[in-house]
Amino acid sequence: MSDSDASGEHEQDDSGKRPGVESRPVSAAARRERRASARPVGKSEARPGSTRPSGKAGDKVAKPADAKGAPTPKRDRKAKKASVFARFTRFIREVWAELRKVIWPNRKQMVTYTAVVLVFVVFMVALVSGLDLGFKELVGLVFG
Repeated sequence: MSDSDASGEHEQDDSGKRPGVESRPVSAAARRERRASARPVGKSEARPGSTRPSGKAGDKVAKPADAKGAPTPKRDRKAKKASVFARFTRFIREVWAELRKVIWPNRKQMVTYTAVVLVFVVFMVALVSGLDLGFKELVGLVFG
């Protein structure tokens, strides 16, 4: 054993790389190849004609073998309805929770919004009244 090995340093070859340590792949193709060689063989790789992506290793937990033989539970069972008072109480709680989420406008915003709505309503009333008078005159000239 040399002095450099005892000090924790590793020998390097002429290219500057440590022997026995793989370098990081440079190209995308090399990275894909490295991932494919490191990936465990799963169901999708066992079937050559599979078009389904395999995903990451360990994403899904396998179901126990005895779960396949268990019958499917019936789905036509209806949940029992709560009493009228319980449903009403739940409704009030949900309404209160939604009202807490609302961003309420301050006084200046309310005055601005109210003025905008009133101006729009006055404009629409004037437009409809003007069209009504115009159609009344038109009908009077045609049938009059």
